[in-house]
Amino acid sequence: MREISKSFPGVKALDRVSLKVRKGTVHALMGENGAGKSTLMKCAFGLYHPDEGEILVEGKPVQFKSISDAMANGIAMIHQELHPIRTQNVMENLWVGRTPYQKRLAVKWVDQKKMYNDTKALFDRLGIRLDPRQSVGELAAAHCQLIEIVRAVSYDAKVIIMDEPTSSLSDSEVELLFKIIKTLTGQGVAIIYISHKIEEILQISDEVTIMRDGELVGNWPSSELTQDLIVSRMVGRQMTDRFPAREHKPGEEYLVVEHLTSASAHSFKDISFTLRKGEILGLGGLVGAQRTELMESIFGLRPVASGKVSINGEEVKIRRPQDAIKKGVALLTEERRATGIIPMLSVEENLVLANQTSHRRMYTGGRLFLNEKKRRDDTGRFIESLSIKTPTMKTQIQYLSGGNQQKVLLGRWMLTDPDILILDEPTRGIDVGAKYEIYTLMTKMAAEGKCIIMISSEMPELMGMSDRIMVMCEGRLSGLLDGKTATDEQIMLLASTYHSNLEGGAAV
Repeated sequence: MREISKSFPGVKALDRVSLKVRKGTVHALMGENGAGKSTLMKCAFGLYHPDEGEILVEGKPVQFKSISDAMANGIAMIHQELHPIRTQNVMENLWVGRTPYQKRLAVKWVDQKKMYNDTKALFDRLGIRLDPRQSVGELAAAHCQLIEIVRAVSYDAKVIIMDEPTSSLSDSEVELLFKIIKTLTGQGVAIIYISHKIEEILQISDEVTIMRDGELVGNWPSSELTQDLIVSRMVGRQMTDRFPAREHKPGEEYLVVEHLTSASAHSFKDISFTLRKGEILGLGGLVGAQRTELMESIFGLRPVASGKVSINGEEVKIRRPQDAIKKGVALLTEERRATGIIPMLSVEENLVLANQTSHRRMYTGGRLFLNEKKRRDDTGRFIESLSIKTPTMKTQIQYLSGGNQQKVLLGRWMLTDPDILILDEPTRGIDVGAKYEIYTLMTKMAAEGKCIIMISSEMPELMGMSDRIMVMCEGRLSGLLDGKTATDEQIMLLASTYHSNLEGGAAV
């Protein structure tokens, strides 16, 4: 890609960016949210058309008018947000839009045998052990990711773009993905790997290209880079500490959960814990530990069979999110695109969504209207305080980077002035600079006496931000650790083994 430029209304996303990727290598593409990484890759994949510059594949200039053009030239892309057809099986998902047929008595039938054999051949080539006839609805996120990789290979892709491929994967699933990548590069396929996980990048990549504010910073062999060098080149400044100083001091108990059990037979059981004022309580565990399900039940999104929840000494009945909001509870959900933002609405409309009642104004005749000035003032205040990068507050939120979308969602709940803020994977898919800003906001809220629960799959984040770390395993509370002294090994042991002798989350 040579001298690629791309502009959108109010913003220049790419300014003369060049990228060169070699066969059989893993080429990492890094930068803060809003740096232009996804825009550059969408130009490579035919989703966007560059305003300037040219793209060459194997030395030949190409012009992609559509995704089909890119795939015909051997370019495939696996997006961060996966959308499999869960009602169909693995091979039907793999060959969607290309289903093989055979004719019998002038009638077309799906050629199940060919579809199975072709799928099995691809799985054997990549060393994947998966039943082509298994329903996708039964699969974990890692296996859905594998299906996307196999689909890319089925198009005979020469270049596969992977956007945050490990954001939803456990450590064992990441190892499986890396094994597949090694197999692909050994067969001459080039991988463009977008990730904010620096340790991962240094482990798997051959070269690293770094972008900042829509411009190219540079390209280096991975062997010449360190974590500190990557961070400083990404953000354009030195960042000596990954986490802000913890100056808050937890106070008295504010939230008490006793023997909470889900209404679903396959979810969490008999969970008891406390949360203190001014405390950041980390919640760790592996995929399937039911951490999200527990927090969604406390917020009224899922029914419970038994148990008791008390806030500030008073037992509360939370049956729906409106009840939780009235009691001062807020939930930032895990999947910002699926359950957070409303893409077609503006930054302003997304930010004020959970606090509409405070923006109502009564007029004569009893008619209700929205107070537009207060909405604008509140939105402007949070855009400034959260450093949200957006052309205007009227810009559709779908055009913001992932990190800025996350800040809008955080602002949405901060606007309700909650006493208890539940954050589910708050920094997933976000660069180091934006992460630090969110960490700073969390510590500031804790210093103001707010209660914070943070679900995280990142060990450094759990240990760097939590006053205490609660660990779940298979729907049970496995243990409670001191955030200052907890180690990776302790957290992983509790996350992988349920300790039935621990009652109510006894400390270990």
